Parts: sequence; C-alpha cells; structure tokens
Amino acid sequence: MPVQLFCLPYSGASASVYARWQRELPMALQVCPVELPGRGSRYAEPLASDLMALARQLARELLPRTGRPYALFGHSLGALLAVEIARALRELGAPAPCLLVASGTEAPSARDDADWAEPLGDSQLLERLRELGGTAPEVLASDELLALILPVLRADFLLCGGYRPAPRAPLNCPIQVFAGRQDSAPMPALLAWQRETHGAFALHWFDGGHFFIASQQTQVLAALAEQVLRHAERGLPA
Repeated sequence: MPVQLFCLPYSGASASVYARWQRELPMALQVCPVELPGRGSRYAEPLASDLMALARQLARELLPRTGRPYALFGHSLGALLAVEIARALRELGAPAPCLLVASGTEAPSARDDADWAEPLGDSQLLERLRELGGTAPEVLASDELLALILPVLRADFLLCGGYRPAPRAPLNCPIQVFAGRQDSAPMPALLAWQRETHGAFALHWFDGGHFFIASQQTQVLAALAEQVLRHAERGLPA
C-alpha cells in the first residue's frame, strides 16, 4: 500500500500546485494535496484567519486517513501548517508521520513576521510576488487573475503575521528541511527546525531561490521520494 504524502501549499496557492507531482514520483508514494479554505475545490469557504485554528481543522479532516503510513510536506506557509498539523494530530491520538519535510522557510522559533501583521496593499503584494519569483509574467500582467490571487495572498500573509507558536513538547517524527541556495532564509533559522523534534534532522540544499521546488522539481522530487520511502520502511516512530 503506498505511503500517503500530504502536501500543504504555499501562500496564495491552491492544492493544484502539487497535482502533477504524481507523474514523477514512484507508485509507492501517493500524492495527497491538501486544499485550504477559500481556494480550489473549497473556494466557497471563507479564508482562514488563524494559522493554529486552521491546522487543527485540517488535522481533524486528515485524522481518518492516518491509519495508513503517511508523511507531511509543506512549502513556505505550508511548512508551518505541516508542523502544526503534526502537533494537532498528536493531540488527537493519531500515529506520527514517518517524516515531516519543511521546505523553503524558517523554523517557527526563528521567525520575524512583524511586517505581515497588518494587511498589505496591492502594490506591496505585487512587489513581494516579484521578489519571490515563481509567478508567471502573464499572471502579473492580468488584472482579472490578480483580482483572484491577491485577496488569498493577503490573507495567507496575515496567517504568517499572526502566527505565535506556543512552547510545546517536540515531535518524535524525523524532520528534514529543503532549502534553496539563493533563497533569503538564513542558515541559523533553517537549522532551528531541529528544535521541533526529538527525531532525526537533516538539511538538504537545492539550487534556486524561494521557488526551487518548481525550478528544480526533478531533483526535489527525487530527494523527497528517497527520504519518505526510506523513513517509511523504518516504521513509524514510537
């Protein structure tokens, strides 16, 4: 039975960003994109305003599926959701993930999101999109598409700006961090992910900036498959 890979999207994105991953991953992995409220198939739902509450909601939704081996992957905002979902699932009595992969962002204990505590204007959001890269020029030039994207992006930045993780016991599952060599996250803030677990820790580097998961997709997916399946073979942590 394949290992479930629950994938959490980054700010402004929907679960569809992971839809094509299954084509490059072995059949032993089942890609399970997790949709967030207010986008994609959940467009009619209100956008979330509290990251911790959202993580608890998603954990309750995923709980029935945790009887099979699973791993969590999240990029940027998705990485914060992944670690909080893992904690919420622990509180619900679920088995731990065989692996948690935090991609493209600083650890919860090493963040400074004060600039995102208040809603950003459209011009500020557009500037941030251009800084991060990864957004097609035709999207940036389309008023219609931006009218759909910017409200979601604004809400997601507010999720990060209001995120205040409370001190809790570290997880037991292994954590691996994926990072871009040209991204802005400093090394100490990436290594701080070690504080989130009693389990094994590793940091993997890829060429590229913040959206290295797209520019280096083949290399990222190869590393992801190798690591998830290796940890799944070892069995779930105690």
